[in-house]
Amino acid sequence: MLRPPFPKIELHVHLEATVQPRALLEIAHRNGFALPLQTVDDLVQLYRYKDFEHFLDLWQLTTSALQTEADFRQVVVAYGEAARAQGAVYIEGIFTPVERVSGGASWDEVFSGFCNGAAEVKDRFGVEIRLTTDIPRNLDLDVAIKTARYAVKYRDRGIVGLGLGGPEASHPPEPFERAFLLAKDGGLGSVPHAGEAAGPKSIRGAVEVLKADRIRHGIRAVEDRGLLRELAARSIVCDVCPVSNVRTGVVGSLAAHPLPEMLAAGVQCSISTDDPVMFDTDLMREYEVAAQLGSTPESAFLAGLSGALCDGNTRIWLENIHAQYPWTDDQVSLR
Repeated sequence: MLRPPFPKIELHVHLEATVQPRALLEIAHRNGFALPLQTVDDLVQLYRYKDFEHFLDLWQLTTSALQTEADFRQVVVAYGEAARAQGAVYIEGIFTPVERVSGGASWDEVFSGFCNGAAEVKDRFGVEIRLTTDIPRNLDLDVAIKTARYAVKYRDRGIVGLGLGGPEASHPPEPFERAFLLAKDGGLGSVPHAGEAAGPKSIRGAVEVLKADRIRHGIRAVEDRGLLRELAARSIVCDVCPVSNVRTGVVGSLAAHPLPEMLAAGVQCSISTDDPVMFDTDLMREYEVAAQLGSTPESAFLAGLSGALCDGNTRIWLENIHAQYPWTDDQVSLR
């Protein structure tokens, strides 16, 4: 039996991948968007992960149904409520605005919807949500720069960082330097995906060229001992998502996951869900897995606190949560 949720910080969750089947049906019906299946049970079966190609198809299906400010807001609020039940107190949610714009929404509609949802989560559930925008790395620099400019525009409404996602192996980080410099100059953090589908060279490019404040994934740093030492020395947090890494085939099994080696090298590792509905996971599941791999609830919270792109008042609030909670190493009871 699971004990009451201990406080958690989640820094790596794609909000478009948190939409539950029932909500997807509701949103699609509201927008007149035709889904291939029309019952919750059928969609639940469709959501069962098969392989990475299936994941990409499901991503396209789900994200295409999201079209309006109300949809984007609903997605954030629903995940904020669900994550609170799992113990989340602070979340940095990821969204990919250009995909929503390609579906017909305006840039301002997309940003306003996600930002309004984050504000509602704070008011209703007491969970602090900050937002980061992802650039698909298979698109051109013009899209990246426009994404960065809008992210800076909405900085005062909860946008805290610029990210880089998509097919890492065939698209290195260096070509996106201008977009990340623009974001940095505008007061945002740099949080690219790196070291997942590609190795240490990708991580070095993210750190040295994109000036990464944090690395999303970063697990392939274990292939370069010098890089591991550098990440530890520079206190660059890696957002580790164990179940995701196995689902996508980056890691062969949980037993082979590099998290223990990263922790042993002194790398701070936060724990997150990545794409929870599509990968059939949640925060408690990730913490259960991480506990088996040597990450304690307290160490994960502290890594999250170290990596969070929040303001000073929020950081003090999180520090107080940490100081007041009775941490022990056995707070995760495995299912």
